[in-house]
Amino acid sequence: MAENGAPRIRLGMVGGGTGAFIGYVHRIAARLDGDYELVAGALSSRPAVARESGRNLGLAEDRIYTSYEEMAARESQRKDGIQAVAIVTPNHMHYGPARAFLEAGIHVICDKPLTSTLADARALAAVKPKRGAKFLLTHNYTGYPLVRQARELVRSGVLGKIRVVQVEYPQDWLTNVVHNKQADWRTDPERSGAGGAIGDIGTHAYNLARFVTGLTTEAVSADLASFVKGRKLDDNVHIMLRFQGGARGMLWASQVAVGCENGLQLRVYGEKAGLEWRQDNPNYMWFTEFGKPKQLLTRGGAISGGPAPAMHVRIPSGHPEGYLEAFATLYSQFAQVIRGEGRAVAGLLPSLADGVEGMEFIMAAVESSRNDGRWTRLSDVN
Repeated sequence: MAENGAPRIRLGMVGGGTGAFIGYVHRIAARLDGDYELVAGALSSRPAVARESGRNLGLAEDRIYTSYEEMAARESQRKDGIQAVAIVTPNHMHYGPARAFLEAGIHVICDKPLTSTLADARALAAVKPKRGAKFLLTHNYTGYPLVRQARELVRSGVLGKIRVVQVEYPQDWLTNVVHNKQADWRTDPERSGAGGAIGDIGTHAYNLARFVTGLTTEAVSADLASFVKGRKLDDNVHIMLRFQGGARGMLWASQVAVGCENGLQLRVYGEKAGLEWRQDNPNYMWFTEFGKPKQLLTRGGAISGGPAPAMHVRIPSGHPEGYLEAFATLYSQFAQVIRGEGRAVAGLLPSLADGVEGMEFIMAAVESSRNDGRWTRLSDVN
């Protein structure tokens, strides 16, 4: 049983076998609040690795699969079959499994970006899920309590009309040529798609800005660069954004910024106030009203009537919550949606539509950069 006494949701996983970082993260997130039980998996495209990984995780032999197609077909026929599946493969292997499981009536939890091509993203959005199967895209930074609070502050009007949005996500781990499992597929256009850093971390930054501000993007002007000799995809991205209503934005994502680890941060400035949040210190957020001293908000602290109900704070103030808990918040709240109890949180969870927009953002930026930074509308890309 889950922590709230509800039956655990039977979970499967595609990808995430031995040595896969993101699969490990998803499994922790699924377990943290006790809402899921991993019972089946197609954990690798290599049969021997799939079998070994499944045994290491204690899966029953007849529920260790060597292909997602077999897993979707067989699990959908079992009385005790999986109710949801987590897809934690490289980008080019998102579309096939997501479509197969949605059409089998199994809820889908998919790592970002949605797919490796815009055409696949739009095709996936056109799928008619069997038995009302739901979809979650794991832009996990939307699960941080103070990111939820920032969203509430913007929606409440405390900041006034938004004027300026700045978001950045610098790393340095691809500063030189790197050959390992994680680097190889992220720098390969056949597996990653048209975007490198922009697809891997730029989409996180973009989604965070959109989630908090609620602004609709009209167009982008982008400069995508690859600084490492021979690298086929971008490793540094500078993008200007125009939003409906007149707000302006800037986005920087880099995997060659020496000295930066995971420096995701967001700054939002309105007519009345501004806020600043950093992922490496996520339990604190600066909030400043014009002409008044800066206020340091803490996770669980009160402002404008108290913390947002959707913050999903698990432990008392002063005990930090971070990356894994944010991931777990998405899993926990998606469990509510699966059980038919999640109306209050459904709008907070990154959706298939968000994934399509993320792919439109990538393609608009790629097209803009190829045309020397020409302003390119998201609605115009194909």
